[in-house]
Amino acid sequence: MDINSVLTDLKAELNRVTQAIAALEILGGAATATATPTAKTAPKQTKKRRLTPAGRRRLSEMMKKRWAARRKAAAKPASKPAPGRRTMSPAARRKIADAQRKRWAAQKKAAVKKPAKKVPLAKKAEQGSSGAGAMGLLKSVFL
Repeated sequence: MDINSVLTDLKAELNRVTQAIAALEILGGAATATATPTAKTAPKQTKKRRLTPAGRRRLSEMMKKRWAARRKAAAKPASKPAPGRRTMSPAARRKIADAQRKRWAAQKKAAVKKPAKKVPLAKKAEQGSSGAGAMGLLKSVFL
């Protein structure tokens, strides 16, 4: 048997079955969605579902209630101070500030007692000739 002959036999059988179904529908009075399965019909467009004004109002009220509940739930924890951040009392701030002022005063007093020593120019020249720095090197080369 050849594939082409099998194909033609099947198509003939399909035609006979389709005709038999059509005859039975006419006799029975029942109509099916598709008269012939081989014929392609355009898909039916479904109607768009639209909200009625009452339905839209109900949805709006439900969403408003939902968002109000969320805002209310979010507002409650915000009243507590954040767990990671602590604040200092004004008395503690004053105490720390006074201690810092005392340290600054002590440093200032120590700076007044010990003035910085000034090195005379003659000693600076001697230090320079000892080999420290670029000037000392130049002096040792040229003198």
